[in-house]
Amino acid sequence: RHAYGRGQWATTLRYVDGVYYALFIANDQQKTFVYRTKDIESSNWECNIIDRAMHDASLLFEDGRVYCVWGNGDLRITELEPDLSAIKEGGVDQLLISTPRETAMLRGEGAHIYHIGDYYYVLEIDWPRGGVRTETCWRSKELLGEYESKVILQGAFDGRGDGVAQGAIFETQRGDWYSVMFQDHGAVGRIPTLQPVTWEDGWPVLGDGGVPVKEFDVRLRPWAEDKVCSSDDFDAAELDLVWQWNHKPLDGGWSLTERPGYMRIYAGAAEGIFDARNVLTQRTKGPECATEVRLETSGLKPGSRAGICAFQSKFCAIEVEAASESKYIVVRDRDGEIFRDVMDGDDVLFRIDYDFNEDKAFFSYSYDGEIWLGPDYALEMRYTLDFFTGYRTALYSYSDIPSENVPGCEIGSYADFDYLHF
Repeated sequence: RHAYGRGQWATTLRYVDGVYYALFIANDQQKTFVYRTKDIESSNWECNIIDRAMHDASLLFEDGRVYCVWGNGDLRITELEPDLSAIKEGGVDQLLISTPRETAMLRGEGAHIYHIGDYYYVLEIDWPRGGVRTETCWRSKELLGEYESKVILQGAFDGRGDGVAQGAIFETQRGDWYSVMFQDHGAVGRIPTLQPVTWEDGWPVLGDGGVPVKEFDVRLRPWAEDKVCSSDDFDAAELDLVWQWNHKPLDGGWSLTERPGYMRIYAGAAEGIFDARNVLTQRTKGPECATEVRLETSGLKPGSRAGICAFQSKFCAIEVEAASESKYIVVRDRDGEIFRDVMDGDDVLFRIDYDFNEDKAFFSYSYDGEIWLGPDYALEMRYTLDFFTGYRTALYSYSDIPSENVPGCEIGSYADFDYLHF
């Protein structure tokens, strides 16, 4: 369904007494979900649903009691049952901090609460008028006492004035402190940054004296590999974790085993790519990157289409459109068709080149991997809050038959993706 930008927001994750807790709001349902497990790698999470939308919440476990700090502008504190199954009847449920109104374009949100040493700390993001996104810390020696505030991170980062803020601070086994904060970085989306943390007069100060830094030394061992984006030849029987389904996929609407070495996506009925169920996506990465796929369309029936898309609210796709008399290479964006040419054969290479310095994307196709064709066109990419994600590359196949008339998949119409090279 069209829950873009309105589903799960801002999870708070805690590990206490052998149990992992993940709490988040579902904005489309206006409820708060609490999941818990003793084995974070094997799923089997238990779930409780709280019938209140606690925006950008943060959990605090304190002497057998559990609190949740949440809100926008006015930050509230709400006590939960010890097992986090519900709001505690008769427990704490009150205003904790009211952030300034007069000087802010964005009042405090994205709260993170900690009890460190003698103080309770609440970190939040705000946006002063005429400034950049800012991380502000509030502290008090009493959980429900009066809080004082200090700006702990503010400034431009990586050539952009968006500011770095909203995230967590943590201590390593060596006693070093760091923070993970995000930056709105244009069309590529919200990027994570690591910042050093020093303590000054009982305050956590991030970056270099409160200014974000791009490079510094850390005393942390390398761990695992970068799995944000990667190439895939679809040789495995299961999808790599680098992939993300845009919707919950239709059972039987895709396969890695029907034709080994290929991702087969059936042409489910949809009114457009935003409705298509079996849309498989992978994130993009700045400052520049490119995605190339090889697509075989011998199984694509008239009325169906398949290809790749620079996926966001302002999208553009390059695809094969199957008609009764022929197949066509088509480039189209949200406003309509940009380019059309008769396809030569059933196999084609598609490519999207992303330039996040200029927030532009370029689309081309080839039959031999050497000569690339396509329109003299660049998508002006935009990060928008209606989708609330950076651009992803989407692999898709769907039929234009309205979904209310033909449920499920168009039997027999499919596209085979041989590989994605990143």
